[in-house]
This record gives sequence, C-alpha cells and structure tokens, in this order.
Amino acid sequence: MIKILADTNILGYFVRNQSAALQKRMLAALKKEEVAISAITRAETRFGLALLAPDDKRRRTVDLLLDELPVLPWTQEAADIYGDIAAHLQQAGQAIGQVDTQIAAHALALSLPLATHNIRHFKRVPGLRLEDWLA
Repeated sequence: MIKILADTNILGYFVRNQSAALQKRMLAALKKEEVAISAITRAETRFGLALLAPDDKRRRTVDLLLDELPVLPWTQEAADIYGDIAAHLQQAGQAIGQVDTQIAAHALALSLPLATHNIRHFKRVPGLRLEDWLA
C-alpha cells in the first residue's frame, strides 16, 4: 500500500547517491511498495533527463528508477485542489511554482505525505504533510 509520495528532488538525491540513509530508506520503501511518484514528478524527471547529454551515465539509473516507481495519475480532485492552492499562494505572495504546486496538490488529494528535502518551500502549502528523507 502506498504510504508516501516522493518529490522530484528526492529522486535526484537518490540517483546521485548523496545519502546512505536516503538510499536505505528509498530501497526499503520500494521493496515494501510504500512509495510512489506523481505523474507530474515523472514528467519533471523526464524533462531533466532530456536535458542531459546522451552519454550521461545517470540516464540508465534514472530509467531504472522510473521503471520501479509506481506512478499515480493526475486526477480531477488534484486539479481542483491545485487551483485552490495556487490561488492561495499567489494571493499570499508565496508562490512555489506551478510544478511544485501540482505535486503538493496531488499529495493532498491522495492524503499522502510528501517526501522532499525542500521543506522550506513546501511548508507554505496549508495542510501538506512533509517528510525530509535527507534529515
């Protein structure tokens, strides 16, 4: 059962092997089928991958990771929550960007916490539960 949604930056840290604790936690969550990503996170990751040089060694690692991670579809409920969050953050002068707002809305729509190292950024989203897997 999916228990957490992983943010794009967590995937980046994992691929770059920047934390032994993150490696252990992600691998355990994958094995237990407790972690997933939003379709938005997959799109953002594919965009970053497309910018890499064709011979970049990270390509294979990212492809393997994306093959293992369940991808949860963007839903009407997530879209509706996105509209509310984006408006709230813009009116408060605290916008966090369209993609991150969509990922946050998706986590809220699924009632899942978001695993991210960008706590300062995402804590602006009311009601969003956060876990820093690099802390």
